[in-house]
Amino acid sequence: MKNTAEIFGENVFSESVMRERLPKATFKEVKNAIYKGHRLSPEVANVVANEMKQWAIEKGCTHYTHWFQPMTGITAEKHDSFISPADEGKVILTFSGKELTQGEPDASSFPSGGLRATFEARGYTAWDPTSFAFVKEGVLCIPTAFCSYGGEALDKKTPLLRSMEAINKQALRVLKLFGNDDVERVNTTVGPEQEYFLIDSEGYNARKDLIYTGRTLFGATPPKGQQMEDHYFGVIKPRVQAFMKDLNDELWKLGILATTEHNEVAPSQHELAPIFTTTNLATDHNQLTMEIMKKVAQKHGLVCLLHEKPFAGVNGSGKHNNWSISTDTGINLLEPGDTPYENAQFLLFLTAIIRAVDDYQDLLRISVASAGNDHRLGANEAPPAVISIFLGSELTEILDSIENDTPYGAKEKELLKVGVHVLPKFPKDTTDRNRTSPFAFTGNKFEFRMLGSSASVALPNTVLNTAVAEILMQYADVLEGASDFTAALHDLIKSEIKAHKRIIFNGNGYDDAWIAEAEKRGLSNLKATPDAVAHYLDKKNVDLFTSHKVYSEIEMQSRHEVFLDKYCKLLHIEAMTMLEMAKQDILPAVSSYSSTLAENILSKDQLGIKSEFESKTLEDISADMKTAYEAYEALSASIVKVEEEEDLVAKADTYKDTVKEQMEALRTACDKLETETAAEFWPFPTYGELLFAVR
Repeated sequence: MKNTAEIFGENVFSESVMRERLPKATFKEVKNAIYKGHRLSPEVANVVANEMKQWAIEKGCTHYTHWFQPMTGITAEKHDSFISPADEGKVILTFSGKELTQGEPDASSFPSGGLRATFEARGYTAWDPTSFAFVKEGVLCIPTAFCSYGGEALDKKTPLLRSMEAINKQALRVLKLFGNDDVERVNTTVGPEQEYFLIDSEGYNARKDLIYTGRTLFGATPPKGQQMEDHYFGVIKPRVQAFMKDLNDELWKLGILATTEHNEVAPSQHELAPIFTTTNLATDHNQLTMEIMKKVAQKHGLVCLLHEKPFAGVNGSGKHNNWSISTDTGINLLEPGDTPYENAQFLLFLTAIIRAVDDYQDLLRISVASAGNDHRLGANEAPPAVISIFLGSELTEILDSIENDTPYGAKEKELLKVGVHVLPKFPKDTTDRNRTSPFAFTGNKFEFRMLGSSASVALPNTVLNTAVAEILMQYADVLEGASDFTAALHDLIKSEIKAHKRIIFNGNGYDDAWIAEAEKRGLSNLKATPDAVAHYLDKKNVDLFTSHKVYSEIEMQSRHEVFLDKYCKLLHIEAMTMLEMAKQDILPAVSSYSSTLAENILSKDQLGIKSEFESKTLEDISADMKTAYEAYEALSASIVKVEEEEDLVAKADTYKDTVKEQMEALRTACDKLETETAAEFWPFPTYGELLFAVR
């Protein structure tokens, strides 16, 4: 039996595999493509394709696919076999460099936000050599970008790659000013922590809401939820442990650096965390992780729920995007360092991030916006919708001392001059963590905590990369023209801290006082997806993305439409599911119970027996059924009306302001009926049965 080291990456056409199988000259060309962005010649592509095919066939593959990430938020693949006809009715196995580097899937059925008409079917996939090919379920998967016939990006990966190039370009300019002439490339790195629920498949299959929407649309609070706080970091149940073992094996085979696993706060909730890797690779890996979680769960008679809020009354699931910036020489630019120039360099990058988050707080909120995530943000289980940065007391005091030209700390008697005096040693764990902060500095990285569990990490990192690239560009413009670099650097950092310190908040993000304080500071509080998306096409945001060639204006317009369209469709599906469950399941079940109660009352009356329980219960149920049916009728009427609305912005606002409120009214009424109806009559598993079924 193979050990972990032996299976790790065995299904990846990795750099070590290429070094072993490719001619030296070809391997050198591939490395230049991966690390320097060079294009591969057709001749080199043919050699790579042939060796990749041979390797895949040895793994049992008969097909290959260009694996891409359309704007659906999940991955897509179209399988083609290696076979090609030969003489005498035979076939040969072929795979050319052209087939490796470019594919042509149908683009008409993917979300495009108006970039493609339904009849315009042509789209292209282009190989991304920076992300290694891999074998999944007997198919060779080639990570690719996805674009339209006109060249517009139809996926999440192309803008991400563009943003990585943008921050690389501007960070190199800044690093050269500090004498880092040996640095050839700067990459952002990410380690996305993934939360999820595991429930028994039998309970899942008995609930239409879980099947259709991934979350429970009805459900009364059970006697026990997460009040005892006994699930968090608790002993992992045998069935879950078996799932985690198989999951790790599958992830490790694909070279995914899964390390940490534990129980989360809510019952049946868990978390997996990987080691950092380059952002585009981390994005691919996280998409694979979510897919494999679901497949492995099925093998154990479980269902993996990745919805942001599958159960009301207990914590939902998020994804913590741990983000940093590193050089190809191995330097983490968010490590303070031990020398004056390292301290100054760190402070400049830190200041750039502070300003980027302040200037583009609306874009960061948009990057995590979804109907599912709206249930979490600000709900005392996730950061609030208000964007702020947590730095901790020591680093905040250092910035204050620079801003005010005052001594720092009891031992540091001299004024802190950036680039002249050494900062006090700044250990990695200089302060406590803040779980309520949307964007927290954690020693040598920032933890962006607002992402929903089902989301791709591509968009948040595209926004982060581009926003920081913009600020670094502005800083480089100032410093490259300075006659006195040290003085200009100090003045720049000092003025930037003063201008953007409003975004720094180290306190309790759940406190209502903070929301009021944030408003006084002028910070935005975009509570719902339509509120946030309304700012996507603001001029400053369009200018940001277009100037760095991350999105064209038409690509941004398309994504604005995709955001709103997806929001409306998701709420429509949820509302229609609620109506079906209420009409076909809940109300008939309660009606049957009411009939039984009425029969019992009649029987007891004939025997002269008082029927206090039955009479009071029937009275309550009758009133609550009336309320539920009125809520059903109101929601039904609203759904018909809202679907007649042609303006997408107005439609999304109606779903947000009217339909969601009516959905909640129907749920409240039906959840009350659940508490009044005998268990044998209730038509589907309750929260208690779902959350505590896995042993």
